[in-house]
Amino acid sequence: MTDRIRSRVERLRADFDQSFAVPLRTLDDEAVELLAIGVGGRSYALRLSQTSGLYPDRPVTPLPTSVAALRGLAGFVGVVVPVYDLAALLGHPIADEPRWLVLATGSPPLALAFHQLDHHVRVQAADVVSGSAAASTPRGCLRGMVRLPGGDRPIVDVPATRALAHRLAGHELLEGTT
Repeated sequence: MTDRIRSRVERLRADFDQSFAVPLRTLDDEAVELLAIGVGGRSYALRLSQTSGLYPDRPVTPLPTSVAALRGLAGFVGVVVPVYDLAALLGHPIADEPRWLVLATGSPPLALAFHQLDHHVRVQAADVVSGSAAASTPRGCLRGMVRLPGGDRPIVDVPATRALAHRLAGHELLEGTT
């Protein structure tokens, strides 16, 4: 490991350990918790409230499928969950193996795979520009933008992304029955 990587790993460990020493915070209605992520070489954000878990390097078992976005299946506490590539769902080319999986809240279970976790951030609600960015995107998975120091990021709407994944999977099932 290079010194730079070792230093970052040590800093991440220290931050993680320190997070248990910090008193539990209560959130007010004026704050929004987000994960800043990288997908398909672009910057996005996910609402933490729309997720139920974040997992690095989780094995995914591939499936034979014509749905390019469906990476396969992964196990989470005894439940087998379909894993979709977020880059493909957002219309980006699938470059390499994603490192991160995020479980979507709701039912049925679904996980989204992405390449880069930049950071967790808590912003004031005023920093989130709501609205239907979906109208300007062909797949309808984006809802709003967030202003962050590193630049504005579109917010991926997890329920809309789940709906797209189900439409794609249903389309494949319909084609298989004809």
